[in-house]
Amino acid sequence: MIRKLSLLLTMLIVAVMGYAADVTWSYSITGDNTATPSIVITANIGPGFHLYSMDNPAGGGVPLTINLKYEGCSADGAIKPSKAYTKAYDDILEVDEHYYTGTVSFTQKIKPGAEKWSVKADIGGQYCNDSGCYRVTELHTFNGTSPLTAAVKEEAKKLETAEEAAEASKVESIEEMVDSLHSAAGVLMPGVNESSVDTSGWWDNVEAEIKAFSNDKSAEERSLWYIFIAGFIGGLIALVTPCVWPMIPMTVSFFLKSNKSRKKSIMSAVMYGVSIIVIYVALGLLVTIAFGASALNVLATSAGFNIAFFILLVIFAISFMGGFEITLPSKWSNSVDAKVDSTSGYLSIFFMAFTLCLVSFSCTGPIIGTLLVEAAATSNYISPAVGMAGFSIALALPFSLFAMFPTMLKSIPKSGGWMNTVKVVLGFLELALALKFLSVADLAYGWRILDREVFISLWIVIFALLGIYLLGKLRLPHDDKVEKVGLTRFMLAVISLAFAVYMIPGLWGAPLKSISAFAPPIYTQDFNLYSGDVHAQTDDYEEGLKMAAKLNKPLLVDFSGYGCVNCRKMEAAVLTNSEIKQTIEEDFVMVTLMVDDRKPLPAPITVKEKDGQERELRTYGDKWSYLERIKFGATAQPYYVILNNEGHALNHAFPYKENVPEFLEFLKTGIKNYNRQK
Repeated sequence: MIRKLSLLLTMLIVAVMGYAADVTWSYSITGDNTATPSIVITANIGPGFHLYSMDNPAGGGVPLTINLKYEGCSADGAIKPSKAYTKAYDDILEVDEHYYTGTVSFTQKIKPGAEKWSVKADIGGQYCNDSGCYRVTELHTFNGTSPLTAAVKEEAKKLETAEEAAEASKVESIEEMVDSLHSAAGVLMPGVNESSVDTSGWWDNVEAEIKAFSNDKSAEERSLWYIFIAGFIGGLIALVTPCVWPMIPMTVSFFLKSNKSRKKSIMSAVMYGVSIIVIYVALGLLVTIAFGASALNVLATSAGFNIAFFILLVIFAISFMGGFEITLPSKWSNSVDAKVDSTSGYLSIFFMAFTLCLVSFSCTGPIIGTLLVEAAATSNYISPAVGMAGFSIALALPFSLFAMFPTMLKSIPKSGGWMNTVKVVLGFLELALALKFLSVADLAYGWRILDREVFISLWIVIFALLGIYLLGKLRLPHDDKVEKVGLTRFMLAVISLAFAVYMIPGLWGAPLKSISAFAPPIYTQDFNLYSGDVHAQTDDYEEGLKMAAKLNKPLLVDFSGYGCVNCRKMEAAVLTNSEIKQTIEEDFVMVTLMVDDRKPLPAPITVKEKDGQERELRTYGDKWSYLERIKFGATAQPYYVILNNEGHALNHAFPYKENVPEFLEFLKTGIKNYNRQK
């Protein structure tokens, strides 16, 4: 039964990993070449995402906007959605949110006024999931035909009259204002006319500069080294589990006895280790090939995937603590054993290594699964393979090492009850880690069952019980009675109990920086004595650059939104950190740009997107959203960039990531590069 449950859960994870994400758009015309055509705009919303409706209330996410420009036709009634929106109260924004999930279509009936007609659709809005919010920036042109009926001819006359009236009432051209977006940003912000400030690059694209800084800082290499080291440590932990440790002397003794020469014995052991490495690295490559690097990153923040992984980790934790044993189907290992008997040479050694990988699954499976999830979050294509390389090298090293120096086998600890203690400790750690995955899903669905104080309380209990267990005061199934506590167990118990005590102030709002990447954001805490937040000096991009030039400081640009939940998370969990707060206030000019600001611009501005299509900016939110797309090539919020006084990048961009040390390093690197340029 347990085996079936394990396999079913594994299949559940695979199924969740196969789901699509994001929002895709499609367009069609119904009734083309008739007197009553309609245009249809369809949004296919991926799992975990929601798209705000056209009447989403103020204070929530950016509502959907569908602006249509008609040529040779006119609208026949209002736009009609294919289904009703979902209404849900958002505790953070304190407003009812109206949004769609799944698939929704929007239909607009057309009155043709010519044989050939067209409709230009400019679609805006916002869609979100648990990892961030993204702007909708869709442009599409519908081209249709209609028969020249009497009704069409009459409509054509009405359109012609209306166009003439509109042309007569047009205001002064704003073409100079459009050009100024890229060459003289001061036109958009009256007052930036000082000759000492170079405004020519304020709106220039800096995507290449941001990527160059990422390469200069070797962020990719560091993340790969982190994954490799994490994998290596995971391999060392797997070594001392009951599934692997007893296999070391048995396997090495087999190689030494089955070969007459010591050289051949060493070679066999080395090939055994290499085979282990090849098997696990191949597993990492298969994961990436099957799902792709971008899909892996989406999975790391997918609510469904996190729920499935939470359940699986809890089952593994219970298994580690002695509740039951999880093994792969016996026919798999029997089949590989048969291959060992029917082959010879290095191929036989390879199948021996494969047998070890299968029979040790109950101990190595949770470690491998956790490692692959961490690797997925780095968005690097080869991270899973690098993690598996570190894991397998640590796992394979003793087999080769003891074959070279067989006398060392006498000094290794014998198998015994201490290995069960290792499994139980891993069970406690898996249980604590499982709560992190449940927290992601809890935030995504807004259940509020795992608020920060609840999460911290559970961690305090888990690590306190772990310390008590290590002191021998708590016994679980398969545990031997602890007659005396060794020095290692005692020191580990002290660390675990001290960690539990360290987390207690978090119940009253202490930041707890060491677990900020795991615990829910501080805004979910009902009782919070901690105070201190960061305020931007301005909410205007050009004004911010002008202030930065006057104060001789770099500019920290914060792309945010009134309806952006993850922006509030970053502000509460990261920007309120005392060192980050002090660094921003003393060394930066900060500007916060709300991409859903509905305040109208003094006059609409027509701009061109990267693909050459024209778009009209009507609000300050439109303007800041356009700035993020055209200058930085991004659409997500929150999104942080550091610029010098000429508008050029000083570091890579920082998206949504609740990691205080990384954000602090991001700021300090920007300051260092700014001072170097001076």
